[in-house]
Amino acid sequence: MTQSATKRTLTMAHWGAYQIDVNADRITHVQGLDTDPEPSIIGRSFIDSIHHRSRITQPMVRRGWLEKGPLDHGGGRGDDQFVEVSWDVALDLVAAELDRVKARHGNEAIFAGSYGWASAGRFHHAQSQIHRFLKQFGGYAYSVNTYSTAAAQNIIPHVFGMDFMNMLDNMTAWPVIAEHTKLVVAFGGLPLKNSQINAGGIGKHNTREFLNLARRNGAEFVNIGPLEEDIDTSLDPQWVAVRPNTDTALMLAIAHTLVSEGLHDEGFLTSYCTGFDRFLPYLTGTDDGQPKDADWAASICDIPAKAIRDLARRMSSTRCMITVSWSLQRADHGEQPFWMAGVLAAMLGQIGLPGGGIGYGYVGDSGIGHPVRRLSGPTLPQGNNPVQAHIPVARICDMLLNPGGTFEFNGQTMTYPDARVVYWCGGNPFHHHQDINNLVEAWQRPETVIVHEPWWNSVARHADIVLPATTTLERNDIGRASNDSLILAMQKAVEPVGDARNDYDIFSGIAERLGFADQFTEGRDEMAWLSHLYDVFRQKITNESIELPAFEDFWHAGMLELPTDDPDRILFREFRENPTKFPLKTPSGKIEIFSETIDGFHYDDCPGHPAWLEPAEWLGGETASDYSFHLISNQPTTRLHSQLDFGITSTSDKIQGREPVYLNPADAAARDIEEGDVVRLFNGRGACLAGARIRDSVRRSVAVIATGAWYDPEVPRGLDLHGNPNVLTLD
Repeated sequence: MTQSATKRTLTMAHWGAYQIDVNADRITHVQGLDTDPEPSIIGRSFIDSIHHRSRITQPMVRRGWLEKGPLDHGGGRGDDQFVEVSWDVALDLVAAELDRVKARHGNEAIFAGSYGWASAGRFHHAQSQIHRFLKQFGGYAYSVNTYSTAAAQNIIPHVFGMDFMNMLDNMTAWPVIAEHTKLVVAFGGLPLKNSQINAGGIGKHNTREFLNLARRNGAEFVNIGPLEEDIDTSLDPQWVAVRPNTDTALMLAIAHTLVSEGLHDEGFLTSYCTGFDRFLPYLTGTDDGQPKDADWAASICDIPAKAIRDLARRMSSTRCMITVSWSLQRADHGEQPFWMAGVLAAMLGQIGLPGGGIGYGYVGDSGIGHPVRRLSGPTLPQGNNPVQAHIPVARICDMLLNPGGTFEFNGQTMTYPDARVVYWCGGNPFHHHQDINNLVEAWQRPETVIVHEPWWNSVARHADIVLPATTTLERNDIGRASNDSLILAMQKAVEPVGDARNDYDIFSGIAERLGFADQFTEGRDEMAWLSHLYDVFRQKITNESIELPAFEDFWHAGMLELPTDDPDRILFREFRENPTKFPLKTPSGKIEIFSETIDGFHYDDCPGHPAWLEPAEWLGGETASDYSFHLISNQPTTRLHSQLDFGITSTSDKIQGREPVYLNPADAAARDIEEGDVVRLFNGRGACLAGARIRDSVRRSVAVIATGAWYDPEVPRGLDLHGNPNVLTLD
């Protein structure tokens, strides 16, 4: 009997580039590129995920919807059986439902926020496919911003006049920090586990190398947050274990010390900023009788006042980089710490200088600070959306529960669309969204929910029509991130499992039934599209004086390294050198410490300057007497969000099949909890089980569960058995 030969292909994931070995149509080995100094462990989960028992292998329709129809769909999403149907039946049902809703209610009644990371491939990128399809069908209601950085995306343009995502691409490069920075003050830390990830992929995980180089060059690190391990302990960082959600108070107290001791840079504030005079009375307490000094902040943050004053003096005495984790703006009043961090950096006067100033989200992913010039890659054209109705991304429950209602957003009064159909492709709202029990209730309201999904995760289980989608390794694609130098030929490794189809083929079939297949496909199959998109990119990149080989040569070679080094990048360098020639795109052309625009919104929860606004829930608040732990739901080490939660890398980290919860030894001892125990976490919104890990690197009264465990309730809206923290989080 002849033994099957092993073949090797390449693939790109959001957590890196990998070599994939396949034998007899099964993945046998996964390893990072030889040039990657620290490949992500998440890639191991490719081995057992493709043929996992949770794969969806046939089109499925929920029985209640199939029997009663969309206008009386029977409820029960998440608690109903599914019926297997053929592809022809499934595509007929989807096409007929889209046609019905468009005819009766208009395209605004089709909601396709379809938010999520999906795959790293540029052609089979799920959101690009669904948005291209629905724009050609007449449009759809959509969402804006991201769960990761929504508050930042809305506050930063008012303060710095720059789109936040564009700012991330222009962050001071790691080599500059490694050479020039002497003190890194990291609000929320610099957790290396997050640097495994980069949207679109990453060829080299080298963040640790840059941090170590900075340390060897004399940089010191301060980790401000409740988790000691949020900075690599080999950097010998100082740990300032503040109460969660009190960073703004700490920043204000540092600012107060700078002013009271004459350590702030008045020249920079005058030349490059506006509104400091409007902010100062609040800081000193002139307008409300409460100076925001170190003694005031000490009781809020639960750290000594002396430590606050010492840190302020230290920051003003050397080249200091302030960096703020995205986690700080994923909280109540999340705009305030991001705004106040910018004000603090302005008061130090180092913005635009080598190794100084402000950074948002360093180590939030591998791309931030990556010394690579930003260049777009092959991109599937989507066209224009005729529908203007949209919501902020985290308002999906509000939309479904309050169709036609009004809400305030970034100075505008807007109206929730009446979503009759929810179409989701390439994401999992039952992972991203807070207060999942509220989402389960809201999710019953639409007439039809359509989902493309490879696995029976929670969004598939809460759908009406489920179309089995292929995974990255079951199709051909091109891997390319705009902030990485690698472009990779993602050649199909295995055949599609069961009757799964890629999203492009699914939408092509629906478009044929709706009469615009020629427009959608433009007469191209998968490989023709890849060749076309590559050729468009190849032509465009000649403007950057970069010559690429023909598509056939690229596909044969497997990958190319683009000459895009950018090691000298400094955020706001030009503005610093000539603020008249290179003004910011704010109303004043300067950094807005006080914003007349925001002040004009008249929002109680966001005044015209940064401020300490007490969170609805925190360890210093009234509810702490009933609920004595503050939950931190951070990013996991073993997966990307909820992707591959069932894979070997993720499952090997679980305790009795449950997500770990990290507790301080004193908190565990007070409750007779031992390492490995299964515990129940609960509040007024929900409850979940988790496996206990006891670590002295966690601040007292803090519980830590990584986000992304698949939602698995004992009964609908009941106890989650798997450890999903979003059954507990505030919406």
